[in-house]
Amino acid sequence: MTDSTHALKTAVSPGRESLLADFGRAKSAGSGSSVLVPIRSLGEGHRARIAAHLLALDAQDRFLRFGYPAQDHNIQAYVDGLNFERDDIFGIYNRRLELIAMAHLAYTVNPEFKACAEFGVSVRSKARGRGYGARLFERATIHARNQGVELLFIHALSQNTAMLKIARNAGAVVERDGTESEAFLRLPPATLDSRIAEIMEEQFALTDYRLKIQAKHFWDFLESLQSMRQGKR
Repeated sequence: MTDSTHALKTAVSPGRESLLADFGRAKSAGSGSSVLVPIRSLGEGHRARIAAHLLALDAQDRFLRFGYPAQDHNIQAYVDGLNFERDDIFGIYNRRLELIAMAHLAYTVNPEFKACAEFGVSVRSKARGRGYGARLFERATIHARNQGVELLFIHALSQNTAMLKIARNAGAVVERDGTESEAFLRLPPATLDSRIAEIMEEQFALTDYRLKIQAKHFWDFLESLQSMRQGKR
């Protein structure tokens, strides 16, 4: 067990460290954040994990995310209706390949407001306090800039103080109307640095995801092997 663990770490560490170094330099030139969190774009193949993530939210988190007490069938309908061709979905996976945080960057279908997009985010309770919501907002902001979005807005319940704090810290203007609030953030035009930073971030996230898949397969194999040995005993 110990030898196998060492072999796995030896195989993946050099490539990961090199990628982290390159990505860190790109982040310094781009957004300025020093927090390295692998956030990858999610597509059709991740729909089931998106559903699992949202269905695992408790009643209060569902209320804050959707603005109403969403039931399982409401969430499933939302997931089934995700348009990966039009919108952008970003997610953070843990080592067990559980989607612990995700963001939805939705673009308006009205051609008069094509330079606008809406941001929504959810984070599992066990992953709170790590800045994942802020990092997802930063990731979505960079991508939105590079897509030509000029105005990013957030519609949230006024009691969703965590989301509104993220918006304020990013420089957004927050307007409260009773139980609901709107946050508006004007985005600067895309630059070469913002485009390079996004490319490097996506590559970093894809590599991290592949390593997590390999590691999970490795540990699943060891677990099955251990079960076989115990069975023989």
